[in-house]
Amino acid sequence: MTPDANKGVMIRFTEFINTASETLAAELISPDAIFHVPGRSEPMRGPAGYLAIIQMMRGGFPDIQWTLEEMVAEGDKVAARFTMRGTHLGTFFGTPSTGKTIAVQALNIYRLSDGQIIEETGQPDLLGLLQQIGAVPGN
Repeated sequence: MTPDANKGVMIRFTEFINTASETLAAELISPDAIFHVPGRSEPMRGPAGYLAIIQMMRGGFPDIQWTLEEMVAEGDKVAARFTMRGTHLGTFFGTPSTGKTIAVQALNIYRLSDGQIIEETGQPDLLGLLQQIGAVPGN
């Protein structure tokens, strides 16, 4: 697929992460996909693995939404910068609900094949998120 076609997949992927649609997961994520998640020694795998990532985020931030801010595509790869926004209404990384809102950047690199995501390396600003909910001291 062309870089522009891969960008189109990423726009649909943003719809998937905001809805956690199992139908979109099956359409957009290869069953063999690998997701490198910060803090985990083993990657998550396939559509079920990505749905588990979303559920983990929604456990702490039930209203979380991702905004795709920009993309750069070349060959089979897309770099995408997102802003995650939500309200801390559940326990997240051991921190009980604070009711605080977050706005956190994430920069992820995706590899695609035949219109599906086959790999993601994600780099969310986890420190910034933890600072915003008061789990670690801020500046």
